[in-house]
Amino acid sequence: MKLLLVVVLVALVAAAVLWWRRESAARAARELADARAEAQRWYERLGGQVMNLHGDEPAVRQALVDAGERYNAAGSQLEQARTVHQFRLARETALEGLTYTRAARVALGIDPGPDLPPLAAAAGTGQLTRERQVQVQGQTFKAGPQPGRDTPYYYPGGRFQGRPVPAGWYSTPWWKTALGAGAGVLGGMLIADALFSPAFADPGYGYDAGYQEGFSDGADQGDQGDYGDQGGDYGGDQAQAADFGGDYGGGDYGGFGGGDFGGGDFGGGDFGGGDF
Repeated sequence: MKLLLVVVLVALVAAAVLWWRRESAARAARELADARAEAQRWYERLGGQVMNLHGDEPAVRQALVDAGERYNAAGSQLEQARTVHQFRLARETALEGLTYTRAARVALGIDPGPDLPPLAAAAGTGQLTRERQVQVQGQTFKAGPQPGRDTPYYYPGGRFQGRPVPAGWYSTPWWKTALGAGAGVLGGMLIADALFSPAFADPGYGYDAGYQEGFSDGADQGDQGDYGDQGGDYGGDQAQAADFGGDYGGGDYGGFGGGDFGGGDFGGGDFGGGDF
């Protein structure tokens, strides 16, 4: 009797395991099919936009070139995709292409169409809301929220060397050409600091660079332990730091909660819902 009971229990467990495996396989197959269909849908929509949009303005042509590149890339990704993650990457590429076709429609002066799902790469990077112009290493760089003769390059938002770059129109695709032009990472960061510095101060010496330098100096001082005669100077420096904290705490930066970073250029403004 006991033996029979054990056999029955083993059979039930085996049946449950077999059912679970079949359900898991079926669920995985459905997820894969859904991911493929989703990517294919956006890819086909991008193809229709690329084929039907035309224009002679530099901003229109450039946006369509970028859209076409994403269309080709998404098609290649779809052909090689075998997993849900790979199909999602193809979907993201197609959506990025559609942001360029929307930009082309804006440059053409026609309705950009319905909003698109947000790009994962552009999360939290903000968008430009006003025009900017800076000089970096003898070159002029411009950016703004609308296409123009001097700003024909659209960027949907993303990150350059880990730093957010907002969506908008630029005079040159510096995020792509920095290395090719010989400027390297340093040159790209100089441009980013200059374009998006709240005070438009010295190009290349934005908040990040100043903060890191100050932090390093403070750490060095802390390691020394005994300040001796430097106590007065150090106290003065701390007072200045308090003023600095006031400027950045409730002024320009506000912990990214006020001023240029908060409700201005970076928080709901230039950087508040776009890419950089």
